[in-house]
Amino acid sequence: MLNGGAGGEPVDAPPATPAAHGGPAGTALLRVEAADFRVDEIMTVVPDGEGEHLWVEIEKTNWNTEDVALWLAKQAGVHRLAVGYGGLKDRRAVTRQWFSLHLPGKPDPEFEAAEGLVIHRALRHRRKLNRGTHRGNAFQLRLRQVEADRERLESILLAVAGQGVPNYFGEQRFGRDGANWTRGRAWLLGGEAPRKRTLRNFWLSAVRSGLFNAVLAERVREGVWDRLLDGDLLRPDGSRGLFSADDDANAAARVAAGEVHPTAPLPGRAGMASSAACERLEQRVLGPHGPLIAALGELGLEAERRATRLPVTGLEWHWAGDTLELALSLPTGAFATSVLAELLATRVPAAADRG
Repeated sequence: MLNGGAGGEPVDAPPATPAAHGGPAGTALLRVEAADFRVDEIMTVVPDGEGEHLWVEIEKTNWNTEDVALWLAKQAGVHRLAVGYGGLKDRRAVTRQWFSLHLPGKPDPEFEAAEGLVIHRALRHRRKLNRGTHRGNAFQLRLRQVEADRERLESILLAVAGQGVPNYFGEQRFGRDGANWTRGRAWLLGGEAPRKRTLRNFWLSAVRSGLFNAVLAERVREGVWDRLLDGDLLRPDGSRGLFSADDDANAAARVAAGEVHPTAPLPGRAGMASSAACERLEQRVLGPHGPLIAALGELGLEAERRATRLPVTGLEWHWAGDTLELALSLPTGAFATSVLAELLATRVPAAADRG
């Protein structure tokens, strides 16, 4: 089911991710300029001005998040682990996010100028900024040279605004040409191990994400990515909690209302399990990959669940000639590229990709 399956993807490619709303409706260019992909964190915590952690709000252009963290550590003369951030942001983009520096007993550093970095605020706080601290991200996206049936595209946009989209992990998760997925699977099945811890984490994340996408893709094909299946494990919107649909007589109505969402597995050591029709679907997809899942468990990864439906809030759009401009907000951990894939088949120009 994962390779050479319903999507017809190549043997080593990450699982196909079929669209739920009948798209894509055409083609477009994405990230012609970095400013075509803008991301601003939506924070739940604001630094209060006191404490041994310095929180720094930075706007970065053509930098990845980890490189900014390394730059901050060097500027402050601290270890990289003294730097925190809420989440990874795209490199080929203009993104605004917070970082924290642990500076007990130290003054605020004097930051040198760096091309592509703008420091907007620096405030003290009592706690380190940890992953997932922010509530979500606000996106402003510009798609150029759109070639599409506009009436059909508008129809899909309305469906996305009303129903959300499948909560796929985006292609960024799998590395260039799906390399993290391919190498991670090969390693877990007895191949060469990664030499660096960061690479290990990328590979493991890619494999688990691919397995999740495969299960979600099957739910999309069967038309139940946003509907209740008997035996589903459900997650309240905006929460990390889980409960069995069998324990709630109103589960189907709550799913339809968007109050709770079905989930699919991020495989690892056995955790809370689905049952009935949901379990059968998951086993049909994941059953042939028992050795891969066993290897994940042996490495100590606990099984988790992720919502199959991604609500898209504040979706607005307008046209400027053949350019489509979008504004939307997504919760932490969601991929804007998964929203775009429902609308248009996008391509990054070669020159932009090299940048």
